[in-house]
Amino acid sequence: METNARVVVGEGAKQVAFSQRERLSLIAGPCQMESREHAFMMAGKLAELCKSLDIGLVYKSSFDKANRTSLSGKRGIGLDTAMEIFADLKKEFGFPVLTDVHTEEQCAVVAETVDILQIPAFLSRQTDLLVAAAKTGRTINVKKGQFLAPWDMKNVLAKFTESGNPNILLCERGASFGYNTLVSDMRSLPIMASLGAPVVFDATHSVQQPGGQGGSTGGQREFVETLSRAAVAVGIAGLFVETHEEPDNAPSDGPNMVHLKDMPRLLEKLLAFDAVAKG
Repeated sequence: METNARVVVGEGAKQVAFSQRERLSLIAGPCQMESREHAFMMAGKLAELCKSLDIGLVYKSSFDKANRTSLSGKRGIGLDTAMEIFADLKKEFGFPVLTDVHTEEQCAVVAETVDILQIPAFLSRQTDLLVAAAKTGRTINVKKGQFLAPWDMKNVLAKFTESGNPNILLCERGASFGYNTLVSDMRSLPIMASLGAPVVFDATHSVQQPGGQGGSTGGQREFVETLSRAAVAVGIAGLFVETHEEPDNAPSDGPNMVHLKDMPRLLEKLLAFDAVAKG
């Protein structure tokens, strides 16, 4: 997977680089931002872990889950409250932060605080949203739509770069396969890297079962390690993992989130694969 693409986010000693040629970086955090206390607890644990493993950390959490399966699904803490918490997290820990945007109007507001704007997979073809995100100048992590082939991402990437923003990460999160099922095609990783952007593998959304519980999305977290090992062995710039101390009681994406207590073992294994892949 030969590409010289490199994207750097954050400031000072806590800068995080994404490159197919360098040690992988981690994007991690709970699916939803639940409260200030929970965010600080999760951020502290992840910051300590990544420091011990000497890998870059981008802290991730969503202020609004706009694509819930049903109206009864918990949406999140809200934009204004989340931006205050993200600002305080950055001040306390120094790491870059990432969150999703869903509308054009949110882009400029979120970009005042957040280092990486994330485009959800379902919105990866929404031109006006992509252009608005690009014009903020912030790094963008764009999820490949479950309905797109990896080579289709060249057009998505072009919407950003032709809008003046070269700081783009392309993220694989599985492709729709029949009903309530996703599959991860590892060929997509080198294909997307050949387009000229660092590639991130989203291990936890790749094991989702969309709508698989009737009124909510299911998942198979037992396969996160399997898919992560395959992706890291192929060679990736970054790994995206949602994690929670009690995933079965989380307000969203519990079935596919990794237990926080399992993160050290998982990352130690994956870093060994990463060293071989890039050695």
